[in-house]
Amino acid sequence: MTRLDLLKIIVGQARTNGFEFRRWYTTRLGVPWISADAAFTLLDTQRRYYALLFSHEFASTFWKAGADITFQVPAQTFERVTPGGGTATVTRKPFTRRSGRRDAWRYHLREMALAEEPLRYIRKYLAVEEDLDQDPPLEATVEATENAHTLTKPATKKVPTRRQPKPLPTGLPDFLKRPYKP
Repeated sequence: MTRLDLLKIIVGQARTNGFEFRRWYTTRLGVPWISADAAFTLLDTQRRYYALLFSHEFASTFWKAGADITFQVPAQTFERVTPGGGTATVTRKPFTRRSGRRDAWRYHLREMALAEEPLRYIRKYLAVEEDLDQDPPLEATVEATENAHTLTKPATKKVPTRRQPKPLPTGLPDFLKRPYKP
């Protein structure tokens, strides 16, 4: 997937959430609108997509308010006063936290700014067809199995047998047949 394709998908997802790309393009970049393809080409070739990615208008619509976010809380070390009057050092391990916030987009902007490649960061939040695990087409698997059988000696396969269900009990259990001794 090229950067241009990725930009189109990102803006498309933001547009479904209410982002007005044309208005943002003309007001923020100060360039007249020609067409969507020309706008994406300009963003890609002049690397102006950073202005788009770090725009508050874009981020607030790309990451919806109230959407669940997962973030890493770093390790912490601090001193605490004990009930006896002494001090104790408390060390907490890093952990993952899930939260739904109205300003989740602010968290993502901060993380994207810290990321080495912002486009890679934002790509994690896209549902792209390429990422979905798909089974190979049926014709390819049939052809591959036919070729494998012609090249190699057919192996004897063990066919898994189904377990027969256990029959339901008809009589009384043994522990009920024994006499009761108090």
